[in-house]
Amino acid sequence: MAAYTKQKILVVDDDENICDLIKIYMEKEGFEVFVSYDGLDALETFKKMTPDLIVLDVMLPGADGCQVCREIRKISSIPIIMLSAKGEIFDKVLGLELGADDYMVKPFDPRELTARVKAVLRRTGSVDKDIQEEVVYPNLLVNKSTYTVKVNGEEVAMPPKELELLFFLASTPNKVYTRDQLLEYIWGYDFFGDSRTVDVHIKRLREKIEDPAHSWQIKTVWGIGYKFEVK
Repeated sequence: MAAYTKQKILVVDDDENICDLIKIYMEKEGFEVFVSYDGLDALETFKKMTPDLIVLDVMLPGADGCQVCREIRKISSIPIIMLSAKGEIFDKVLGLELGADDYMVKPFDPRELTARVKAVLRRTGSVDKDIQEEVVYPNLLVNKSTYTVKVNGEEVAMPPKELELLFFLASTPNKVYTRDQLLEYIWGYDFFGDSRTVDVHIKRLREKIEDPAHSWQIKTVWGIGYKFEVK
């Protein structure tokens, strides 16, 4: 079992494509992401899961983002980043006056949103770097902060993408990912390679870290992709 608890992000937007895009980038950075598509459901989800931060769209069915922010602020100081297709000064001021910690205008770069999430969590004292940057299993340690991998206590040198791929798979044990998903998570939407890139990196990882005696392995799920299997 991995030796950390992921921070939870609640993404609230009625556009499923935007939610999926944010989810991909946030999960790549080690966050656990929950999604809600309307304001009323977002309030119920918030009460059930107590997230560490909310990414909240302004225009929502059920209850708009301003209403949701106002209700949450009555009971919690959880960090909130608001999203809106509107860029007027009034909207930004209103959002911040309601208690939002930051505000982004659509369309936005998901990498910038991820950076802002981390910045807000640091600013509000809600982030612990070690929590998100290291996974530990018997005979395996992967630290994304220092970019180090240790197998059986010995450091193993590997390029950044190999380490990021290993960290991502090990962060979500026993979950299967397709090659295309791994390309999106590790290389990003702007990568122009193909699925063989993933296969090559997996092959190199196995050569460097795997041993039949280990209680874990990178397993091929035929016809689908790969998973980090913990026995």
